[in-house]
Amino acid sequence: MAETGTKDAKKGREPKNQVHQEAILVETIRKEMANQKLYTNYSVNPFKKTDALTPKPNVYPDESAGEDSSFIDIIHRANLEPEKKYREPQTTSQEIGWFHEPLLKSNRADPRLNFPMIRSEISAYAEEYFKFKPKKYDKSLRQPGEETKSK
Repeated sequence: MAETGTKDAKKGREPKNQVHQEAILVETIRKEMANQKLYTNYSVNPFKKTDALTPKPNVYPDESAGEDSSFIDIIHRANLEPEKKYREPQTTSQEIGWFHEPLLKSNRADPRLNFPMIRSEISAYAEEYFKFKPKKYDKSLRQPGEETKSK
């Protein structure tokens, strides 16, 4: 104890006092007790995927113990899509695609919003060309026994 006092005296500090150390400890404990909150409602975290635990093999399961409906509701809510869980997007990334329903109903008769594929002369010619194209040039349609000509 005398050695620590001489080291503190050399550094310009007062030696450690047992009464001051106890006062610091009492103040620390008082602050911890003031901020401590006792939490006794324990449940499984529904957002963490866990493996199901099987009961012991030599113990029969208790038939009288029913399912915990509040826990099942929590699990079902955790597995819902974000649009069904929350009224508004929680992050900026969720804003994209949050409102995925179209603003206007689809009307095929409205020429302003409907652009059907129109068949022109060139597309008709290309369709006929590919219909009668020789299949020997198509590699995917070759017979298994056909050999390719290699140079």
